[in-house]
Amino acid sequence: MPLQTAPYGSWKSPITSELIVSEAISITCLALDGDDVYWVEMRPSEGARNVVVRRTPDGKTQEVTGTPYNVRSRVHEYGGGALTVADGVVYFSNFDDQRLYRQEVGGEASPLTPEIDMRYSDGDIDRRRGVMVCVREDHTSAWQEPVNTLVAIDLRRGGGSRVLVSGNNFYTSPRISPDGTKLTWLAWNHPNMPWDGTELWVAELLPDGGVGERQLVAGGREESIFQPEWSPGGTLYFVSDRTAFWNIFRYTGVGQASEAEAAVEPMCPMEAEFGLPQWGLGVGTYGFASEERIICAYNQQGTWHIADLDTQTKTLQRVPTPFTDIGRMGLKVGSGKVVFTAGSPTMRIALMLHDLNVGSTEALRATSESAVDDGYISQPQVIEFPTENGVTAHAFHYLPANQDFQAPEGERPPLIVISHGGPTGATTSTLSLMTQYWTSRGFAVLDVNYGGSTGYGTAYRRRLNGNWGVVDVDDCVNGARYLVEQGLADGERLVIRGSSAGGYTTLAALTFRDAFKAGASLYGICDLTALAEDTHKFESRYLDTMIGPYPEREDLYEQRSPINYTDQLSCALILFQGLDDQIVPPKQAEAMLAAVREKGLPVAYVPFEGEQHGFRKAENIRRALDSELYFYSRVLGFELPNDLEPVEIENLPSVGRRA
Repeated sequence: MPLQTAPYGSWKSPITSELIVSEAISITCLALDGDDVYWVEMRPSEGARNVVVRRTPDGKTQEVTGTPYNVRSRVHEYGGGALTVADGVVYFSNFDDQRLYRQEVGGEASPLTPEIDMRYSDGDIDRRRGVMVCVREDHTSAWQEPVNTLVAIDLRRGGGSRVLVSGNNFYTSPRISPDGTKLTWLAWNHPNMPWDGTELWVAELLPDGGVGERQLVAGGREESIFQPEWSPGGTLYFVSDRTAFWNIFRYTGVGQASEAEAAVEPMCPMEAEFGLPQWGLGVGTYGFASEERIICAYNQQGTWHIADLDTQTKTLQRVPTPFTDIGRMGLKVGSGKVVFTAGSPTMRIALMLHDLNVGSTEALRATSESAVDDGYISQPQVIEFPTENGVTAHAFHYLPANQDFQAPEGERPPLIVISHGGPTGATTSTLSLMTQYWTSRGFAVLDVNYGGSTGYGTAYRRRLNGNWGVVDVDDCVNGARYLVEQGLADGERLVIRGSSAGGYTTLAALTFRDAFKAGASLYGICDLTALAEDTHKFESRYLDTMIGPYPEREDLYEQRSPINYTDQLSCALILFQGLDDQIVPPKQAEAMLAAVREKGLPVAYVPFEGEQHGFRKAENIRRALDSELYFYSRVLGFELPNDLEPVEIENLPSVGRRA
């Protein structure tokens, strides 16, 4: 069939919003229990319910937790670490009441913790003493911020709790040594975030389960530690960025009188990241196949790999795979196998099982069964481009791709620049049907790993320190201009979109730069002062590092808040917001809406009842995508091949539209 000629943006695509959410899930909280594999599925089609699933060696799967349970923790608000499994028993945090529950496979769930405002996450089972050691977040006080501690939950006698470690603002990763005599954990304090600086502690576990003498092993205000783990023989390993990249180290001084620093040794120093920013709890990138063998995932220049690390020779052997995104949602090793999440430019994230004995890999669970012909899929190109101060920034570039259409000769495509959330985070090249939703309709996409992103070393991650709203914006703008200069995008039809912190970058780029014609902010930040004064504990001092201490540098907060400079805004804007969002409250979007409306610019607002930070319900994901496309068609002036539910756009006549 000959190609149809139609303007970019107006191509008809089989990648619909319905296809994207149809039977789609996300996978978190991996766990191994003997030969059984467990994970948690978030199901948008079931109202975003999170379900524990078990797979047995014969390949059979079963849903462990039924309605009304929703397995999701709210520790640090972002959660993670909601599932722990031992000896055929699952322990989970239930979203609605945040209580811990115990359930034998095939049995009924029963609560372990009392019905008070406490949250639990990141548990490790102490079989000898019959307790779970985990992170607890106490929200019972109305006049102070939540209190984080490490506690032991009695699994035998009614779920009573005992505080083991307290005094720091935050804790993660409590792990008990194989012989049950030691406990290790991570701790940090305001204003640090875990990727800024954490402390790694080890303590003696007393026979009665109490904590004895403690020792600071590594870390501090300027060193980020990630994922402490005990080897089968009781040696403590961890990931540290002391070498300018998150690399694996081990500590050989447990139980010795030598100085801790002298007992820390690198396993395989290299310019690669074996760690992740700890937005959620319970995530790891390595595990032990034996005392002499670590299976690990690492990120090099934005691409993930899997490898086999010999702990005796300290040599790393890369395992060839087709994947470019490995272990970001978890990696577990045990019983001769590795279970991890993985994806690639041609495969959406899936749960994979690798057999260490025969070297085979199989997919256990796809996050979507939706099939799309390769002719509608755009392959990402890794690009580097110059940005401010002689620095190179990174991104993935997607050309328009649709096997049924071509653009009129000489036309250049509109470009959507994506600013990822975090801002301490990263985007990857894994197949995303949401990205292909745009490229298959004739948009080019630039998915930017701006300064501050992870995967490129500590120095690149710290480019954003003190410069949020400057470096990220510069990199997004310069990436767009680079593609225009290369003839790969229409400089008159540049769009920027982002979620959460990416929404802030979007709003800042629209306000403080004159590069884009339209933008979409999904639960984005427009008022940094309001955010500093009204957000949750985990991020309450995040901006001290990203901007400056508050209120001492209130001037910077005001200078970088788009809400204060809407007089500089001159383009169309659509805002999406969950009305139950506790991280970026709805009043941020509502304030921006009022300001843009008053200025007379085209603006649309799409709020969602029952959604928090990030949209999880299928009907809302569909509505957001289609509303954004409809908005772009009206403000950029192209016709849609299919009818979409309209979204109300105020002040639309003030924008000239293309014929």
